[in-house]
Amino acid sequence: MPGWRVPRSGRILQAMLAAQIALAGLIVFGDFRRIAPDLWRANSTPPAAVPVRPGDQTRRYAPRDLPRDQPAGPGFPRSDEVPQRLQFTETQVSGLKTVLLEGAIEPGDSARLAQYLDQRRSAPEQIALHSPGGSVTDALEIGRMIRAGGWPTVMQAGAACFSSCPYILAAGTDRRVSRTALVGVHQHYFGENTLLPAFLAVESIQHGQGEVLDYLDSMGIDLRLSAKAMQTPPANIYILVEEELTGFALATEMVE
Repeated sequence: MPGWRVPRSGRILQAMLAAQIALAGLIVFGDFRRIAPDLWRANSTPPAAVPVRPGDQTRRYAPRDLPRDQPAGPGFPRSDEVPQRLQFTETQVSGLKTVLLEGAIEPGDSARLAQYLDQRRSAPEQIALHSPGGSVTDALEIGRMIRAGGWPTVMQAGAACFSSCPYILAAGTDRRVSRTALVGVHQHYFGENTLLPAFLAVESIQHGQGEVLDYLDSMGIDLRLSAKAMQTPPANIYILVEEELTGFALATEMVE
């Protein structure tokens, strides 16, 4: 009928359906990246390390890759290639007995870390990080473990902490971040099996995001951090500048 318009409620439902279809497409794309990581990596490059300045902070995110052009600080035994799952290395940072968590965060890594810490003769004095991220569930479990242990977290010169890794950084009782370290966030996928109908996928993501918000709040982190993550697509990474690291309380101290 000429002049007939779709009711406002209908337009809202159409918009919601379109958003769910788009989200489902992103999820399937994410599954393809996970199923064929070698093909994905062959056509991607690590995010540029510098320059990063306010308003120019979004970089390409390449899973399992980290920038290597930043010189490593003393006591930072960074591997030539990023480990495919977390590895635990004992080192000394600023005279403190430190365990470096390096590599991608894979399902089951939180249990592996708990076993590693149980088998140590003495507890570490702090936890260092260098990771492109990975399993959100494991990152949150590791974070809770660190907070329960009362350990500080540290980002050394030349280190990077992307995707779910900042949730581990957030758990430190003190959080020292080098001004040459890189900390970045973006949107996450939640759950192992994401080949789901769109409405179920949306429900899973909303549940997972709610858990992240509760976690950050319990760690004393400004929830504006999560807003930056949700505004950044999974294929990109938003690198936080010093004012954001301290303003969001993700860093309690910036060091050289």
